[in-house]
Amino acid sequence: MRSRVGRVLIGVVAAGAVLAMAAWLQAGGDAVTVDQIGDQVQTLPRGQLPVFAKGADVAALYRFAVERGDVLQHIPCMCGCGGIGHTGNRSCYVKGEAGGRVTFTSHAAT
Repeated sequence: MRSRVGRVLIGVVAAGAVLAMAAWLQAGGDAVTVDQIGDQVQTLPRGQLPVFAKGADVAALYRFAVERGDVLQHIPCMCGCGGIGHTGNRSCYVKGEAGGRVTFTSHAAT
């Protein structure tokens, strides 16, 4: 009896995971990839946050980087990432924007 309940429970959890992934992909989210320096990258419609923006504080920082990039672009980064092409603090959060989509980097989250 226990093994049957366990199988049913696993099936329900797996089905939920598949449905959640389908909804996420339907919402326009790209899969997380890794760039040439090893940071995670994810492109999403503007208004959504990447999966690596975990926790309220980190999410708030990523949100600020999108909404107030005009401020962050003038603040130098202190982690030494200028050598990889970062031009300001915003580069540690956002790689680029085009067509209402934002490409995020996990550089600031790691």
